[in-house]
Amino acid sequence: MAESAIAGYLYGSDEVPRSPVSAEDLELLKQSVLFGPDDARALRQAGEVLGDQVEEVLDVWYGFVASHPHLVRYFADAEGSPIEEYLARVRARFGQWVHDLCERDWDQAWLDYQEEIALRHTEAKKNRTDGATGAPAEVPLRYMIAFIYPITATVREFLARKGHPDHEVEAMHQAWFKAVTLSVVLWARPYAAGRW
Repeated sequence: MAESAIAGYLYGSDEVPRSPVSAEDLELLKQSVLFGPDDARALRQAGEVLGDQVEEVLDVWYGFVASHPHLVRYFADAEGSPIEEYLARVRARFGQWVHDLCERDWDQAWLDYQEEIALRHTEAKKNRTDGATGAPAEVPLRYMIAFIYPITATVREFLARKGHPDHEVEAMHQAWFKAVTLSVVLWARPYAAGRW
């Protein structure tokens, strides 16, 4: 799917405000999760491996969410019925996030969009992009953090599908784990009320 066809995807747009996280903050976070040059290369390789498998990855992730009513409710109306259009629009952006995480430079535009993603999980912006009337106004931080594990664990089998040696699969998986953790740290910033 072309980026321009993804509803609500505003990467690099003037509509996305500048992140309060500095490039220096990002460098310190990368050091804190032990993300170095070898990880950057492995993450790029992971992006190449996952590129044509993103829809299958999303099927796994959406199946996980769908099997847990306490998670589905953040994409449901006031009566508890999933809002299908909302789920579909978020899915397209979630798939693009995989590409962005692996393929883009982690520059100011990337930092800015991580802040936008963060805000879209909080009362500041949740539901507004997609007009999801009746859905809860915020995803609790505890679920954002807890989601690190399934988003990491389920990707390994996809990284192993293209015949790379085990050590390369492991390097890609570790780089992915670090990158996902760092993303969630950035997404936690609006929840921290000045303590981030």
